[in-house]
Amino acid sequence: MTVRIQTADFDLSTEIAALRSGDLEVGAIVSFVGTVRDMNEGSQVNSMELEHYAGMTEKALADIIVEAKSRWSIHEALVIHRIGKMLPGEQIVLVAVTGQHRGEAFAACEFIMDYLKTAAPFWKKEATPTGEHWVDARSTDDEAMERWRKI
Repeated sequence: MTVRIQTADFDLSTEIAALRSGDLEVGAIVSFVGTVRDMNEGSQVNSMELEHYAGMTEKALADIIVEAKSRWSIHEALVIHRIGKMLPGEQIVLVAVTGQHRGEAFAACEFIMDYLKTAAPFWKKEATPTGEHWVDARSTDDEAMERWRKI
């Protein structure tokens, strides 16, 4: 299990290779990369800034990976989340999960990502042509997370 909060960008192929290195039982690698969009809810986005609560964020992400491992038969999980100012097109987050089978890896990856979108201690501020504003979780993200409470 690896959790990293960082300002620097990441290389997807390097991170995936390291995650699966030496584990010949891995039959599935599922990953999600989130990027900064240039539009959000009809407004142009010039940049986005992410903040977090150091120490608390890393623990919360580690805990959600432990929860994913208790729900699904997965081998490893990796979460890299960037903080600081980012521009449209830049990578924000990587969630990657390895396992013997794709179904378990897909479910665990989606579960971790839904948690990141709704409950992880990150704060997102967008800069638009009309000014800056803090971004709340969307109701669709909350609904996606709610389904995991039922399982």
